[in-house]
Amino acid sequence: MSGPDSGHRAMTPRDLTSPDSAELAERARSWRSAYVHIPFCRRRCPYCDFAVVTPEEGGEPDRWARYVDALLSEMSMGEAWEPLDAVSFGGGTPSRLPPDELERLVEGLRERCGVQDGAEVSLEANPEDWTPEYASAVAAAGFNRVSLGAQSFDSAVLESLGRRHSASDTEAAVEAARAVGFTTVNIDLIYGTPGESMASWADSVQRALAAEPDHLSAYALTVERGTALSRAVASGAPAPDPDDQADKYEYLRAAGSVAGLVRYEVSNWAMVGHACRYNLATWAQGDYLGFGLGAHSHREGMRRRNVRRLDVYLDRVERGGLPEAGRERLTKREREHERLFLGLRRAAGAVVGSAGEALLASDAGRRLLEAEVIGVGDGRLRVLRPLLTDAVLRELPSRP
Repeated sequence: MSGPDSGHRAMTPRDLTSPDSAELAERARSWRSAYVHIPFCRRRCPYCDFAVVTPEEGGEPDRWARYVDALLSEMSMGEAWEPLDAVSFGGGTPSRLPPDELERLVEGLRERCGVQDGAEVSLEANPEDWTPEYASAVAAAGFNRVSLGAQSFDSAVLESLGRRHSASDTEAAVEAARAVGFTTVNIDLIYGTPGESMASWADSVQRALAAEPDHLSAYALTVERGTALSRAVASGAPAPDPDDQADKYEYLRAAGSVAGLVRYEVSNWAMVGHACRYNLATWAQGDYLGFGLGAHSHREGMRRRNVRRLDVYLDRVERGGLPEAGRERLTKREREHERLFLGLRRAAGAVVGSAGEALLASDAGRRLLEAEVIGVGDGRLRVLRPLLTDAVLRELPSRP
């Protein structure tokens, strides 16, 4: 896949810079990305608060092509853009769409923006959808990275999370992606589900690592307001235990390191050459376009968000209008605060800048520095204890 020459460096299929390097973190700021949201799911997982639509909520298969048409219309609106270095299809469940519909969207992006040679083109997929035939067709459609929503390898935990696949489905999905030549295979895990023992988590981690993923993402189960999980907890069901989640995170850190995976963000590990370009670009305040239900865009300090209701999105686009729910232009101070807020999630940290200087000059910053929770070196500020990243971010001065 290729696009018109934009004058900035084309990506190579494998950038061999270490995922946690400051060089890669800063280079990502110049990358251009796009996100395409596919909201359709077979059913809503109890912990999910994303913009998703189930068949019972109006997301029947007969509306899929109509939604793709609307996405293509949205892509055709607005000014021209530079060719893309990274594309991410998220959801929802993008693997619910047939490969030919996904290919229409990739071609739409190529016509709208252009796509650099060697660009990362990533698809989120459920393991039960990822048959060898589907993997082959999606690869032919232009995708070279897949993120498999494994979440766990324990059948009881999977049932608790509302997942429909088995551990063997995930292992077969990894093999299918390898067989058709995907450049990067990511496995997503969730830790801290009530009832998940440390032995169960350790087994999930080891089975995930045995599949030899190029990339691994792991997120603590979070109780989001308005979800089925939040209602269950409010009614007396056990909530995730932060101490238990901390222990499980540390287990993964150690096991991932032994397997050769480099932690480059709080929740993300990668082999050299396989850091997620789309994520790196967004953490670096790079510009990105968002298309579809609930999608967000960022360009030169202007943020835009789309509506989250499918019927409203379709109606607005089909009438020839943008599906915006709102936009805001960040001030210079807000951009500086956000730069540090996002950057400190990375292992490479962020250039100190005025926001970092304000933190270091504060009482909270001095305490964090003395406790070796944060550190300064080579002009960069880093969080040295990743489990405390959120605690550090809460101490950032709001007006640097």
